[in-house]
Amino acid sequence: MDFSVALPMLPPEHFLPLARAAEDAGFASIAVPESVFFPEAVSADYPYTADGGRFWSPETPFLDPFVAIPAMAAVTERIRFFTNVLKLGIRDPLLVAKTVSSAAAMADGRVGLGVGLSWIPEEFEWLGKNMRTRGARTDEAIDIIRLVCTGEWVEYHGKHYDFGRLMVRPVPTRPVPIYVGGLSEPGMRRAARTGDGWISVANTMDEVAGVVPRLAELREEFGRDGEFEIKALCTDAFDEAGFTRMAEIGVTEAMVCPWFYRPGDVESLEHQVESVLAFGEETVSRFRA
Repeated sequence: MDFSVALPMLPPEHFLPLARAAEDAGFASIAVPESVFFPEAVSADYPYTADGGRFWSPETPFLDPFVAIPAMAAVTERIRFFTNVLKLGIRDPLLVAKTVSSAAAMADGRVGLGVGLSWIPEEFEWLGKNMRTRGARTDEAIDIIRLVCTGEWVEYHGKHYDFGRLMVRPVPTRPVPIYVGGLSEPGMRRAARTGDGWISVANTMDEVAGVVPRLAELREEFGRDGEFEIKALCTDAFDEAGFTRMAEIGVTEAMVCPWFYRPGDVESLEHQVESVLAFGEETVSRFRA
């Protein structure tokens, strides 16, 4: 099992030092979240808290991942990057394809795309997208991104997106992996049918343990075989025993925030960097061995 550092809602000046530290510590990847804006009022409950409230404040920093990722790629050589997750349902797939292909080309193929739908009605309304069709549009968008990132002449004629022959360059030397999020049955079916892997939100190990066999069933149903990644952040895994169980249930890459596992100021850059390096020495190296 590999490890990735999740960079949740951090100040901009933390990204480059943490990227360098993560590479030095032997991490495989860095996971970058995203949020376009913070509506003062939302007309839906946040699906991942008991009371439906958002747990972050309006002032919480969210760097655009396709600004942050190229900047981090420029100061590293090996470590990979992926979004966790890009809200594909509120975006135009041709523009996403252009952005991700450019970023992956500049980073020598070290960029992956984790995608989701978005739960905020105001994001769809204010960005001119239909929330009711977000699932079907995301299915088409994944197909479009894969086509466009080949760098060949392509065209697409779907229910929601339609365009004639076009070509986008540059593109990376290897395909951009797409990881699909979602605990719902439609989300798991989308991941099994179209994704190179499944990506979690903050889940428990039991939740992930229930998802992995269902994904295997669905992949068999869709006639898909070969490598399939399971990227998970488990809120109840924070030591060797927890990470060992994650590996046993089929997780291929554990997303972690090491500064929460050690005493110290969790908002301090120094503490974050020290924690990443210590986790690499104490845990990443052990699992790699």
